[in-house]
Amino acid sequence: MYSDRMSTQDRLIESTRELLWERGYVGTSPKAIQQHAGAGQGSMYHHFKGKPDLALAAIRRTADEMRATAEGVLSTPGSAYARIEAYLRRERDVLRGCPVGRLTMDPDVIASEELRAPVDETLDWLRARLAGIVEEGREQGEFAPSLDAEAIAATIVATVQGGYVLARASGSPAAFDAGVRGLLSLLAPGSTG
Repeated sequence: MYSDRMSTQDRLIESTRELLWERGYVGTSPKAIQQHAGAGQGSMYHHFKGKPDLALAAIRRTADEMRATAEGVLSTPGSAYARIEAYLRRERDVLRGCPVGRLTMDPDVIASEELRAPVDETLDWLRARLAGIVEEGREQGEFAPSLDAEAIAATIVATVQGGYVLARASGSPAAFDAGVRGLLSLLAPGSTG
């Protein structure tokens, strides 16, 4: 399943990431992680204090990957609208949902300040990054001066996260796509708002 060049520690983290996304924290047992990673119990406890420590490493890696992916799209050249559109339309596995957003629905992750922290930090970072782009668009006359950059950024994140939920509920990416189209039409330069 994993490359022979991947360390046992990385295999454990990657396995935990995948299992957290598919099953949630409670459904991700140490035994399942070990089997998925092809690692023994001794290897797991050599690298990590236990399941919470391993889950934290996995959540951090997932959060870092989400930030890097978003930044890769948001930092491309182009207008503020074009960068927001690229972010909203980037390729995603919509029916699987957001690996970070799904953690917010896991009561065990939310109950743990330590496990929740990378989730909160990532969503805060994303809102701030998007608000900066909206502000750039306002300053360049691309967006109406009356737009509240922070509120628009929160709306963009809510559209993406809500789109995942609606797509999963319907079993079709059409709901996600409709939300993106609607938000982009509201943000389009020259639209009233």
